[in-house]
Amino acid sequence: MAQKDYVARSQKKKQPPRKKKQAPQAVAWVKVVLAILVVSVFVAGLWYLKDATGDDASKSSESAQAPVDSANAPAKSINDEKDPLPVLKEEDWEFIEGLPSYSVEVEVDELPNSDRRYLMQCGSFRKQSQAEELKATIAFQGLESQVLESEGSKGIWFRVVLGPYETKRDAERDRHALRSARINRCQIWNWD
Repeated sequence: MAQKDYVARSQKKKQPPRKKKQAPQAVAWVKVVLAILVVSVFVAGLWYLKDATGDDASKSSESAQAPVDSANAPAKSINDEKDPLPVLKEEDWEFIEGLPSYSVEVEVDELPNSDRRYLMQCGSFRKQSQAEELKATIAFQGLESQVLESEGSKGIWFRVVLGPYETKRDAERDRHALRSARINRCQIWNWD
């Protein structure tokens, strides 16, 4: 089979470059005439506006320059043309004088001193080794926990608890510390 020479074949068929089409000269002249026409209309509009404002200005300047007979005309001031402002009487503020002697008395019932204490349980396991492992993880967070053995209807359980806490706020603070260590299953209960 014979090999084809694509490069040689493409060079043989090379055509001369095409000439760009030139725009007719008439179109160029039309554009120039149109531009001159637009500029002249703009200048004529400005000239018209100058004359129109010049007439108004000359009329107002003539009225301003008209001599005033000062002997016959009474002297007018700027305030005579407008209505004078009414004179206000001075206001009397009673609450400013009475405010220092004013006092408020509120009856507040004292909250009963609750003997509630709180317990936080973080896990309950069947095997004591699992409970001890969670206790060690909690100890690494700087908190002290206990493993309590409890017997339920389904057998013996080993619960990991923290507390007792005097306020629920203290228990919540420790629970947030444990959440940062990815111990998320802690629940706060009333201590019975």
